Amino acid sequence: MNSEHGKSDDGDKVEGRYTNFFKIGYNAFEFLIDFYQSYPESEKVQHHTRIITNPVYARALLDTLCESIQKYEQTFNKITTEDK
Repeated sequence: MNSEHGKSDDGDKVEGRYTNFFKIGYNAFEFLIDFYQSYPESEKVQHHTRIITNPVYARALLDTLCESIQKYEQTFNKITTEDK
């Protein structure tokens, strides 16, 4: 994705979806990451996206996310589990 939010490298619009509930599964060949929206007041959980990737890219995602969280916490404040 390029630096312009909401557009992919080929110019197509990218749909943004909010997520606050995740499930991760794996087998010998791939990781499955499911994204949901959870609504506590109605106990409704809406599954909206599944990402399937191989272990090498799952590790790259983890490393990128860890680096981004460190930068976020340097700019703002430390993220606590109380923020959920």
